[in-house]
Amino acid sequence: MDSLLAQEGVDLDVVVVGNGCTPDQVPDGVKTVALAENVGIPEGRNIGARAVDGELLFFFDNDAVLPHPDALARLAAALLREPALAYAQPRITDPKTNVTVRRWVPRLRVGDPTRPGIVTVMAEGVVMIRRSAFDAAGGWPGDFFLFHEGIDLAWRLWDHGGTGRYLPDIVVHHPATNPARHERFYRLNARNRVWLAKRNLPAPLIPLNLATFVLLALWRMRDKAALRATAAGFREGLRGGHGRRVPMSWHTVARLTRAGRPPIV
Repeated sequence: MDSLLAQEGVDLDVVVVGNGCTPDQVPDGVKTVALAENVGIPEGRNIGARAVDGELLFFFDNDAVLPHPDALARLAAALLREPALAYAQPRITDPKTNVTVRRWVPRLRVGDPTRPGIVTVMAEGVVMIRRSAFDAAGGWPGDFFLFHEGIDLAWRLWDHGGTGRYLPDIVVHHPATNPARHERFYRLNARNRVWLAKRNLPAPLIPLNLATFVLLALWRMRDKAALRATAAGFREGLRGGHGRRVPMSWHTVARLTRAGRPPIV
């Protein structure tokens, strides 16, 4: 919070969302929303976005830190000078090792994490999004609870004509924790992968996307408990619950493919 309030060159309207708790030790001037139950990270972000004003929305995990006071101003400048840009993501590094882990680089070929460019997904925990684009896309997928909500929103931002940009010269710190530390990781990861496809893809691409996921899961996983949880989540996703289906246009499929990440992987 100190690093956020120390940002220069921007006007801030800040809210802390207590997901199943009441926020405490919040500085003066910072809004709070206390939710009676944990509605999940994506829906918590949606609730927070509705509680603040501003042309740009910055979503900021509670274990992240902005090491430089001009980070938000530089992200905002990138969005304001490029009208078609819907979101901008800084480079996330571990504060102790300075390593940028693979899942934080929003492209298929990670390669050099300091290479900038147009991207088609996002690391949702630290990202700035144009509010008009966010509202047009319908916000985060509130039912996802955790995992893959960034891909869902990025695809819909692209389907509304926007693009995303990775700006690695703007650095944010975040501990390089293992997402599998969450007890429900494998189940939710698989369930939401199915929901992601069923919500967003043209019908012919859904089986290709899900087949790719299954093959990768079988190739990578050796832990039987993880495989069982993944299978349970996959079955849960197939049973429904993904919310409104709005398949992207084939034009968007082509744009995503040209940008380096077709929506089947």
